[in-house]
Amino acid sequence: MVKIKVPATTANLGPGFDTLGAALALYNHVTMEEIEQGLKINIVGEGANNLSRDEKNLLYQASFITFDKANYKPRGLRILLENHIPMARGLGSSSSAIVGGIFAANELAGSVLSLEEMVDLATELEGHPDNVVPAFYGGFTVSAIAGKNVYAKQFAIPKGLKAVVAIPDFFLSTEDSRQVIPHTIPMKDAAFNVNRVALLVSAIAQQDLSLFEIAMVDKIHQPYRSTLIPGFWETLAAAKENGAIGTAMSGAGPTLIAFAAENFEKIEKAMQRSFESFGVKSVTKTLDFSQKGVEKAD
Repeated sequence: MVKIKVPATTANLGPGFDTLGAALALYNHVTMEEIEQGLKINIVGEGANNLSRDEKNLLYQASFITFDKANYKPRGLRILLENHIPMARGLGSSSSAIVGGIFAANELAGSVLSLEEMVDLATELEGHPDNVVPAFYGGFTVSAIAGKNVYAKQFAIPKGLKAVVAIPDFFLSTEDSRQVIPHTIPMKDAAFNVNRVALLVSAIAQQDLSLFEIAMVDKIHQPYRSTLIPGFWETLAAAKENGAIGTAMSGAGPTLIAFAAENFEKIEKAMQRSFESFGVKSVTKTLDFSQKGVEKAD
């Protein structure tokens, strides 16, 4: 039997489209056990009413592919999913399923695959590495694809930094969120984002929180995706006015995230009130960033 926990993630961090990510201290727990035959999946928490409990389950599919790659054939599987990461909200729920399935299956198979091999496999399944990499590595991460391989670097989380998230009560799929982004963007916007990504990575590496507000500005995906989220700009502004040092859409949305070192409750209330003024109900949380990625659990 294998028990693991995998963190939620936030991707892009504003300008780092499909490149930057961070792990959050909000976890899904997976228990995987080999049984004599068949497949038994039990789900509690997020997704208990709508996730598949058969071979269509994403975590199972990731584990099946991993077993195949590891040349291991379990007789049968019993899987328990205890989910705390909201689904289709921009907090890496699908990535957590993929990473959880790969990691648990690899452990059950005797840890045959290396971390790099698991990351490559997860990226192949997910399509991009910005969520799966922090789910594996923890901390702040930078990732890129070259050929069939993923290259990643991890950075420590600045001391005292937390994430205030406002999670709207509606779903927004990554596919729908990507469709509103144009296929081409102006050169000046591309240059702007290159500048901001470089500045943000430097700020993270040097633990310099003073640069976050400037560095987290984006011009290549959020201006287009904001049309899918009522009160987007107003809610980010409310967070800044109440002490946030940087704000962004979390992943593909609709969750909005504020980076802060103080005034967490004040920022939560301001973001929630802002969404309410646009008729959107939301749940707010203040989360620590997680320096660790997926790991065995007690």
